[in-house]
Amino acid sequence: MAVSDHVDLPTFMEGVKKRNPYQPEFVQAVQEVAEDIFEFIQDKEEYHAQQILRRIAEPDRVVSFRVCWEDDNGNVRVQRGWRVQNNNAIGPYKGGIRFHPSVTESVLKFLAFEQTFKNALTGLPMGGGKGGSNFNPKGKSVREIMRFCQSFMTELYRHIGADIDVPAGDIGVGGREIGYMFGQYKRITNNFTGVLTGKGLEWGGSLIRTEATGYGAVYFLANMLATKGEDLNGKTAVISGSGNVATHAAEKIVQLGGKVLTLSDSGGYIHDPDGIDQEKIDWVKTHKTHRRGRIEEYVEAYPRATFHAGKTPWGVPCDVALPCATQNELLGDDARTLIANGCKAVSEGANMPTDLEGVHVFKAAKILYAPGKASNAGGVAVSGLEMSQNSERRSWKEEELQQMLKDIMAGIHKSCLAYGDQGGGYIDYVKGANIAGFKKVADAMLAFGVV
Repeated sequence: MAVSDHVDLPTFMEGVKKRNPYQPEFVQAVQEVAEDIFEFIQDKEEYHAQQILRRIAEPDRVVSFRVCWEDDNGNVRVQRGWRVQNNNAIGPYKGGIRFHPSVTESVLKFLAFEQTFKNALTGLPMGGGKGGSNFNPKGKSVREIMRFCQSFMTELYRHIGADIDVPAGDIGVGGREIGYMFGQYKRITNNFTGVLTGKGLEWGGSLIRTEATGYGAVYFLANMLATKGEDLNGKTAVISGSGNVATHAAEKIVQLGGKVLTLSDSGGYIHDPDGIDQEKIDWVKTHKTHRRGRIEEYVEAYPRATFHAGKTPWGVPCDVALPCATQNELLGDDARTLIANGCKAVSEGANMPTDLEGVHVFKAAKILYAPGKASNAGGVAVSGLEMSQNSERRSWKEEELQQMLKDIMAGIHKSCLAYGDQGGGYIDYVKGANIAGFKKVADAMLAFGVV
């Protein structure tokens, strides 16, 4: 007879911490999911007997490698690269590549773990993975970035493939970097295949991929508000970040009649009481993408705005908030401040931007709160659609993709309702997303046996 793993949550988490020392981000991600899953699987012996949660919380593999490259002065530089392949029960590993000095094995393991459930929620056949390097592209020349990307792919290529693992972009990795990596992959393998997503439109990319994460987060927000008979028209929004996700979230809120008050970067945030309209959003896009500028320079172009150095925007009163920068940027006190100032809904555009205390605060207050694995799944959903287009050797029209994105986000919202309805008009979207994602992956794992 199979030995069950009927342990309580504290005992389970002690085991996770023991197996993953000095990896706080990964432990935090597992804790957030396990808190909801334990109750769900309490009476489901097959999940216990097959130790499903224990297996999902152990990546299939973590590949670590050295990346050597030369800077423009001929100096040899050495970085570390990783690819975390967490779970491929429902499809090839899928998840971004991040280039940032904060990248560690712990960060990538947490991202790959989250990605597993996020991808399951989309309804598309994609497993969970994540990769990256502690390389910092800021301040590097275009040729230095090209050489680094080529060196990174020279090692990574042997671990990926269109039916094995399909990386995408993430922080520090945009269309340019994807192009350099794909070029090197094609050069090494003599193979033109859909092994990366986020590609240029001329060579296999998909329309609306750039907009998808930010737009999707707002579509999910609109779905949540609709459960209360409300919409975004006339609502004020506080947004963190000023990159791809943040600017497109801002763009969609403006399109739906909302007023965006803030954007930010690592230096601080800008508050524009007049609202950040489409013209201003376009200025930010150009400033950040082409000039590689800082958000503080916004106040030079728009003097009625103010810049708040070294601070996050959560103290600005608002109706809705969208953290779109990075992990653990919204803390417990920030969550309490948002609620005290009348915030009705939070939709995460970044991955795990709210720390565990903040999550508990939002849940206790019973506001509309969407975790990133549900609300920011639009990006990977369109990446999945790009994979489909690559397989079929075709491109879908923008209107078709926009509708598919809306339908996928509505489907994720519906899945969250199925498992997160707590009665009395309260929907626990965290619980709903965790259980819906877990169940799909877990049932596939049961079907495969112990592998």
